[in-house]
Amino acid sequence: MGDPGRHRLGCVFNEVPELYDRVRPHYPDELFADLASIAGIGDGSCVVEVGCGTGQATGSLAALGCSVTAVEPGPAMAAIARQRLAHLPSVDVENSSFEQWDDHGRTFDALVAASSWHWVEPSLGWPKAHKVVRADGWMALVGHVVVRRSGEPEMYAETADLHQQCSPGNPDWGHPPLEDEVRATDSGWGPDIDPGGLFGETVVRWYPTVQWFDGDGFADLLRTNSLYRRIEARTRERLLEAIAERIRTRMDDRAARRYLTVLRVGQRAT
Repeated sequence: MGDPGRHRLGCVFNEVPELYDRVRPHYPDELFADLASIAGIGDGSCVVEVGCGTGQATGSLAALGCSVTAVEPGPAMAAIARQRLAHLPSVDVENSSFEQWDDHGRTFDALVAASSWHWVEPSLGWPKAHKVVRADGWMALVGHVVVRRSGEPEMYAETADLHQQCSPGNPDWGHPPLEDEVRATDSGWGPDIDPGGLFGETVVRWYPTVQWFDGDGFADLLRTNSLYRRIEARTRERLLEAIAERIRTRMDDRAARRYLTVLRVGQRAT
C-alpha cells in the first residue's frame, strides 16, 4: 500500500504553480552534460522523467536529444510544463502520479527524477522504476540540498524566534547543514534511500549554486516550500511577512539561499 499522506504533501506545489516556476532554482547545464556522459544518453534516447513539475529539467533533457515522457501528478504544474515545452515535439507531459502511471509496457533508456523522488512511495516506486528502465539502462536522482557556510549570515539564524512564535516546537525548524557535511554524503542514493538491490552503485556529482533574494522574494520562495505550505494559511502568511521584514531590517534586504545541487546516477541491476 502507498502512503496517501506522502502523495498529498507532494502535491502542495500544485497550489502555487506560477510562483513555483518563478522562484525555484534551476539545474546547471554541467549537470546534464555529466548525466549524458555517465549514462550514455543523447540523440535518440528515451527518458521517463518522474515529477517534472513545471518542466525545469525537462527542457534540458530534451536539449540532449532525448525523447522525454514527463510524468507529473499536479494538473496545474503539468499545464505549465505543457505550455513551456509545447515547442518541443520530443516531449510528452502525462498527468499522473508515478505510482499510478500506466507505462503501456514501454521501457526507457533512463529514468530521471529531479527534486521529486522523495514524494514517491519507495515500496512502489523502486520496483516500478526497475520495470520501466531497460536491462542496461540508468536511473538518475537530481536535487537541491539547502546548505550554509560557516560565518555567513543566514536566514534561519536571523529568524529563529519568529519561527518559534508562529509554529512553536516544529521539529523541522533549524539551521541547514554545513556545505562540507553534505558533501560527505557522497555514496549511495542519499541518506535513508535504499533501492533494495534493484539499482547498482552510484556516481555522485555536486554543483554549488546560490540564489539571492530581497525580503519579499525570500518569502515568495518559502511560499513554495512544503515545510511552510503545511502550516495553516494565516499563520504561514504572518510568519512569512515577519521573515521578509527581518531580512529587510537585519540583513540589508539581501539574503542568500545556498544549495549543493546533486546528481546521483546508477545502472539498473539485472
